[in-house]
Amino acid sequence: MSDPKIFIDSNIWLYRFLADQDPDPQEDSRKRKIAVSLTNSKGIIISTQVINEVCSVLKRKTNLAEQDIYQLIQEFEEQCNVINLTTVILKKASFLRTKYNLSFWDSLIVATALCVEVESLYSEDMQDGLIKERIN
Repeated sequence: MSDPKIFIDSNIWLYRFLADQDPDPQEDSRKRKIAVSLTNSKGIIISTQVINEVCSVLKRKTNLAEQDIYQLIQEFEEQCNVINLTTVILKKASFLRTKYNLSFWDSLIVATALCVEVESLYSEDMQDGLIKERIN
């Protein structure tokens, strides 16, 4: 049996890479442990959008050197199935924004996850079970 396909949003990756994301130290520690566990999973799917967001935040918050950003991109590429945004995904995102009132960026994450038929999408930005549908 193969590993389940899971999509991990950028905010989960940032809990892995950055401390003090939550003002409550105990909650921050709890979220970080969950993030580390999830990001160590097999079958992780991300999009180029996730890589962009993670690198941008790390650069801004930690002044990460360009060599380190390059290395991080390479690690994402080696450890995850990276999905490029397509017009199919962009159109699905537009539909989802209208139907569920999602933000532009969240709709792209959800549309990508739906298009590649993941079993679970992990994000801090959306309520559990918000969207359960397939791409047509």
